[in-house]
Amino acid sequence: MSMELTMKETIEVIDKELEKLLEHEKKYQDIVFDSINYSLFTGGKRLRPILLLKSCEMFSGSYENAIPFALAIEMIHTYSLIHDDLPAMDDDDFRRGKLTNHKVYGEAMAILAGDGLLNLAFETMIKYTIDNSNIMEDYIRNTKAIGEIAKYSGVYGMIGGQVLDLMSNDVAMDEDKILFMYENKTAALIQASLVSGAILGGAKDEEVENIREFGLNLGLAFQIKDDILDEEEDKEINKLTYATYKGLEAAENKVEELSKKAIELLSKYEDKDIDFLGELTRELIYRSH
Repeated sequence: MSMELTMKETIEVIDKELEKLLEHEKKYQDIVFDSINYSLFTGGKRLRPILLLKSCEMFSGSYENAIPFALAIEMIHTYSLIHDDLPAMDDDDFRRGKLTNHKVYGEAMAILAGDGLLNLAFETMIKYTIDNSNIMEDYIRNTKAIGEIAKYSGVYGMIGGQVLDLMSNDVAMDEDKILFMYENKTAALIQASLVSGAILGGAKDEEVENIREFGLNLGLAFQIKDDILDEEEDKEINKLTYATYKGLEAAENKVEELSKKAIELLSKYEDKDIDFLGELTRELIYRSH
């Protein structure tokens, strides 16, 4: 099966499960569900939940037990986008060609929608863990996966990266700070997806650590590739990125270095089917738009 068809089928699974999860009895808080659905179903690529499911499948041959965690990672990602777009943060009017959440539902409801998604993500993972941990090994894997997602989503991960992003106009930025920002703001949720998927798939400790490093290199290369594609636009608005700070040639060299390392790390799984993750990695890193 081609990568494109596999992606399409996996996205359909994710979207169907998200729709089921967000079915609710009509109550007075319906509007927050409307706000959540507005941002959750806007044609996102579902990259992070796909990485989680395919990481799990690589180690166990199936990803059924990982679906609740994949839904959680997409909800966390969506909440971060809703909050990033707020006037107090990036102050954006459009996201994926549509008005941002706060432009449609107001700032207060957008904040609550983001809060609701973050909380629902953990409700979903915890409920699955309570209901489906039939043996101690299940419980350990599920709680470890929750712990990884929590860490990478928080002040030592995505939120920490956003803090530095907000401060970037007020502090002296250098290459180390830019890479720290990217490692936390962008790579963290990619790492969370791959690592939690590997844990849920029964990967050994050394395999988990290897895929953690793979996710870091993939995430950094993915973000710097974005910088390269948006370099002209970012220069016009005086936005600090790796590409505007170091120049296009240096950025392209960095992507090459990181992508080579990512492929090397993935190739260590000689006895696993790495074709999908390998092809997706190349597609993400060498994309032209």
